[in-house]
Amino acid sequence: MFSEGDMAVYPAHGVGVIKSVEMQTVAGIDQKFYVLEILDNKMTIMIPTISSENVGLRAIVDESEVSGVLDILEDRTVELGTQTWNRRYRDYMEKIKTGSVHEVASVLRDLFLLSVDKDLSYGERKMLDTAKGLLVTELSLAQDKEESAVSETIEAIFS
Repeated sequence: MFSEGDMAVYPAHGVGVIKSVEMQTVAGIDQKFYVLEILDNKMTIMIPTISSENVGLRAIVDESEVSGVLDILEDRTVELGTQTWNRRYRDYMEKIKTGSVHEVASVLRDLFLLSVDKDLSYGERKMLDTAKGLLVTELSLAQDKEESAVSETIEAIFS
């Protein structure tokens, strides 16, 4: 479990820091909550400790996993489906909501590859930016590097 000061990833919102672990009474029942502050936007989220795993709260990937994430970004053998943009959007959103860094990387890769062949919808462009932001933040913390350096690495993969 997490302690005050630990970094954690909350699906679709990104990396945050556990500000505290608090007891709260909800519907007459005492429960323990993680108070998580998301780094990007300072949003505070309270997550019951008992269900934190079910909602996808997880530790930042280990530095040893970063190369696997970069391998996903570099993979050009994937076949992109011929779904409509809104079906693709739903599928990609589901992947982002899993909180898995590997799924987020596959969304970023797929959207980038798609953008080479055609214009992305506004929603897809926004999702591409979101996926990149989520990856850059987590990978920079995992490698103890500046976000700009990680962003450059990702951009180099796609150039």
